[in-house]
Amino acid sequence: MKRREFITLIGGAAAGWPLAARAQQPERMRRIGVLMSTAADDPEGRARIAAFLGGLQQLGWTHGRNAQIEVRWPRNDAEARQYAAELVALAPDVMLATGVYAGRLLQQETQTVPIVFVLVIDPVGAGFVARLARPGGNATGFSFSEYGVSGKWLELLKELAPGVTRAAVLRDPTDPAGIGQWGAIQSVAPSLGVELTPIGVRDASEIERGVAEFVGSPNSGLIVTAGGPVIVHRESIIASAATHRLPAVYWNRMYVAGGGLMSYGPETIDQYRRAAAYIDRILKGEKPADLPVQAPTKYELVINLKTAKALGITVPTTLLSRADAVIE
Repeated sequence: MKRREFITLIGGAAAGWPLAARAQQPERMRRIGVLMSTAADDPEGRARIAAFLGGLQQLGWTHGRNAQIEVRWPRNDAEARQYAAELVALAPDVMLATGVYAGRLLQQETQTVPIVFVLVIDPVGAGFVARLARPGGNATGFSFSEYGVSGKWLELLKELAPGVTRAAVLRDPTDPAGIGQWGAIQSVAPSLGVELTPIGVRDASEIERGVAEFVGSPNSGLIVTAGGPVIVHRESIIASAATHRLPAVYWNRMYVAGGGLMSYGPETIDQYRRAAAYIDRILKGEKPADLPVQAPTKYELVINLKTAKALGITVPTTLLSRADAVIE
């Protein structure tokens, strides 16, 4: 993130700070490192960091007054590794990590600097913490969801498009979370009469090639699991689903806002606001080892009726009645 852009982002919210907070005497400057999972110009990433910064400001942490906030926006794996090392070298008081990959890179760099993670599936299985209630190490934070939620995506796909008998699943086979989500979907597929085809997500060309090779039956659908690569390539994923006329279910509403058909999953922006509270507690002396990992507090179902119409799908009223948001 460019320094000028970052200061502008923070300055835009400064007008809402309490006068009393702005009138406080200068305090010792604290350094907060942030490793995101998107590029700096990604709208979803911007919304996430804005929520995080807003949460910090409400708690009295102001960039340039008592906090130096270093944000890194990697565009690829090489930059993610580079930025993880850079952030740790700055000797921050605490760091925020978005997702499994960012969290793992930071933990590889340090076992002592406190880390607060967000959107991590199965933090114990991924090796971030020893236990959810008492993490025990230098990391704690907010989990994404249980793997069982992944099976819900296939159930929703069948409810929306009952004729589906084949489903492609975009997932990262190198990520434990990708493997876990794939396994959960596999567990419900036989009872729903759906044959699954996994597709890798290393880059946009692999995704497009995999989807193009999969398509060939009118009874096909698509499931997009959670992970960093599918965020980076979400525009091409949505376009590919539209081109091949595939009913698709995604893990987050940002896909539906971008033209995807339907999503189900935890509300992610809220995790960044809640992460600010954990950052605040750590800066005030608490240890990550003693702060329990928190689960999502809200799940949301979002449906894009315009996309459904383009695909010739009539959304069942039973599904519409359960939707938290409908895009028309």
